[in-house]
Amino acid sequence: MRKKCLPFIFTCLLLSSTTIHSFAIAKNDTTKVAQKSELLFELKNGDRVVLLGNSLVENDLHYGYIEFALTSRWPENDVTFRNLGWSGDTVFGDARSYFTSPPSAYDLLIKQLINAQPTVVFLAYGANEAYKGEAGVSDFVQGLNQLLDKIDSLGAQTVLLSPIPQMPVGSPTVDVSARNENLKLYADAISKVASERDKQFVDLFTPFQKIDKNLPLTTDGVHLNKTGYYHLAAMVEDGLGLSPRKWSVKVDLSKQKVEAAGTPKILVADIGNGEVNFTMNESLLPLPLPDHEGKAGNYAPELKIVGLTKGCYTLTVDGTQVASATAKQWAEGVAINQGTTFSRADQLQDQILKKNELFFRQYRPLNRTYITGFRAYEQGRHAEELEQLNLIIKWMEGQIAGTRTPKSNMYQLALIK
Repeated sequence: MRKKCLPFIFTCLLLSSTTIHSFAIAKNDTTKVAQKSELLFELKNGDRVVLLGNSLVENDLHYGYIEFALTSRWPENDVTFRNLGWSGDTVFGDARSYFTSPPSAYDLLIKQLINAQPTVVFLAYGANEAYKGEAGVSDFVQGLNQLLDKIDSLGAQTVLLSPIPQMPVGSPTVDVSARNENLKLYADAISKVASERDKQFVDLFTPFQKIDKNLPLTTDGVHLNKTGYYHLAAMVEDGLGLSPRKWSVKVDLSKQKVEAAGTPKILVADIGNGEVNFTMNESLLPLPLPDHEGKAGNYAPELKIVGLTKGCYTLTVDGTQVASATAKQWAEGVAINQGTTFSRADQLQDQILKKNELFFRQYRPLNRTYITGFRAYEQGRHAEELEQLNLIIKWMEGQIAGTRTPKSNMYQLALIK
């Protein structure tokens, strides 16, 4: 005979966090002194987000984590994204200098920014400028303010990101303390500019310094790998004041009690016929796992089931097995790192990557000097074909919109015979 566990059925709903527009300013009616309110972030329907900066932005084209985090946070809103990152770039657009002058590299940066028609710009500079040390801070701040002035003139809001620290790599490890002191100088300078101009600032430097040093986050100590961008996306969400994606649900069978922490809200609890079942409608997709081993780190959802009789139990999601553990392990909590929602998250990430690849080919074609550059008189006729990519990009954005909303999933825990 099959041994059955105590039945339990409940339905829970993951509710998105209540947000306020990120750039609201409040006044103290009593003192009549203007005070800056806590800055919370929200992308609204119709927003056009531009990611602008150096390799920290461009290299996310390989992973799409930043866009994934932002587009899935408000899945009901129509928000478009354009990645204008350029490796080696500065606030003066130095790395974009494949044109002759005029136009200058900075002119090209501004042209690309204007063409993207942003309403929100995520700005990530300072890492390359930091090689000049303290002597270069003043010029950097001047250039940053100049760029912010231009963004303001376009009517767009700006979110400033700090540089990340350089990670020690090699054996023996390279001393990066002097480099990080300079990076910290520029991170502080960005923070000060953000405060002075009432811009939102996201500190990435401090969280990356605090993260587990044994976790492989970069390819060379400077450029993040997939795991690095996985954690960066969560840091950006946290820096914007957004609620964590991680949820946990605890089922106490002996007390017939259900508790939810984080975003889940229990709507219905009932006793059924012999198995633990629950339907969960999640408001947020999980961040796609950074590797095939399914290590979701501190961001993994967790399910605790207390009061099971001894034995080994398996959890399925929509009929697919996702985890097996003993009654003791379930009571301690088991990380959920695969299943229908993770498959959907992987699908969304793949769609984002394909869309971004199309846009990259459009605004940075391999033979751009001959098509859009100073030798366009030779092959400039092909620029029309680049414009035609907009149709495919728009279609891909429709696919993204259809995938970023989670669906209801049935979870079932059963004793293994």
